[in-house]
Amino acid sequence: MLLGTFVPKLDEKGRIILPAKFMDDFAGGLVMTRGQERCIYVFSQREFEELHERARQAPVTGRKGRDYLRLLLSGASQEVPDKQHRVTIPAMLREYAGLDRELTVIGAGNRAEIWDTAAWNAYYESTEAAFADTDEEVIAGLF
Repeated sequence: MLLGTFVPKLDEKGRIILPAKFMDDFAGGLVMTRGQERCIYVFSQREFEELHERARQAPVTGRKGRDYLRLLLSGASQEVPDKQHRVTIPAMLREYAGLDRELTVIGAGNRAEIWDTAAWNAYYESTEAAFADTDEEVIAGLF
């Protein structure tokens, strides 16, 4: 399970050093793709393959399913971290997420998310108050 918040820097070649705590999950390869709220989702190769297999079960006649798969897969890039745990974020994904030098990487359970730090701070600020004020079940059976 990927957990925590980290603040690495994007280097001049578009690379990021992944958190050491995540390397067991990503050592065999990873897939980066467009995430929601303009972040980048980072899945282990295995997790992405499982996600894709589940998504393939959706009927191709459903427009929302087709749209989601198109966006998810067309933005996907397979990468392998180097010996220093660096991985290149493709230019298309850096542009999509508006990444600058200052990044925030969060663990989100089955994936990591890479955010521009200013975007993460704005997102966190806008959603934290609602999170604190939650008085109803948000995820069925969890709280």
